[in-house]
Amino acid sequence: MTSEEGADRSLTAAGCVELAQLERSELIESRHLGAAVVVDADGALVTALGDPAALVYPRSTLKPVQATAVLRAGLPLDGEELVLASASHAGSPQHLAVVRRILASAGLDETALQCPADWPLGREYRDELVRAGLGPSRLHMNCSGKHAAFLAVCAWRGWDVAGYLEGGHPLQQLVRETIQDFTGEPVLHSGVDGCGAPVHAVSLVGLARATGRVTGAAEGPQARVAAAIRRHPWGIDGHGRANTVVIQELGLIAKLGAEGVMVMGAPDGRAVAVKVLDGSLRAATIVALELLVRVGAVDRDRAAGVAAQTTERVLGGGHPVGRLSVAF
Repeated sequence: MTSEEGADRSLTAAGCVELAQLERSELIESRHLGAAVVVDADGALVTALGDPAALVYPRSTLKPVQATAVLRAGLPLDGEELVLASASHAGSPQHLAVVRRILASAGLDETALQCPADWPLGREYRDELVRAGLGPSRLHMNCSGKHAAFLAVCAWRGWDVAGYLEGGHPLQQLVRETIQDFTGEPVLHSGVDGCGAPVHAVSLVGLARATGRVTGAAEGPQARVAAAIRRHPWGIDGHGRANTVVIQELGLIAKLGAEGVMVMGAPDGRAVAVKVLDGSLRAATIVALELLVRVGAVDRDRAAGVAAQTTERVLGGGHPVGRLSVAF
């Protein structure tokens, strides 16, 4: 699933700037390098930090676009089920119940899932499993909602269910076409995501453009995805978790991805995409919020309130001794 044409265009250290820094007791202890872009409602580049054309794996940040592809295929998914198709969920009982409903609608259960067994993202839910003497499962894997939707649309369309993750499968071909439509660029390189599904490399500009085309949509299946996420923000992440807090407090749609990728989109279609080079997500939310504040898409005071809720605290002996902040 690879292509030499795209493999040599990945983000490099030379293509990065310092996005954030962690200060402890008046000394900069850590620095996060990366790249980021902001696009306007038409998908045109407004702000670029680092190399905006470098290819990155979007990981889970493209789940709303993948959910749009499922709707394009005709699956009548809506509400919480549609949000879970877009989610990197925390693994709460509430999340798992929705995933089971998606599977049941297709006459399937969790044994049909081909994502790997994993622990829940939410620490409290991991602890509950340990106390109960249970281990990781495919249902608890944060991508199980997306996989359940993939399976459901295959059953709906009469496509092969067992091979739903194969690159040549009709579903995965449709996902690839939808990604190209929304990013406005061809897929030059593909790989395998952590959940086992195909993952297609895109530029940060393309990623931000695709995000804005979902969050700013007035009609079409992408508008249904955005509306469902805004109605049920708990589903895309989890109560009190960063993406959910951003959606609830600011009306943006935020979506994290593994290895330091983050997107946020406003209802007017302006959007930001961030890639932290070292793969850490701890600075991604504040970087994305700051960029949207600077283009006027978010009120600074409200963004600061959300940042205070979602940013890692710098403690010494249990007391604040520094802070994590943007550096550009």
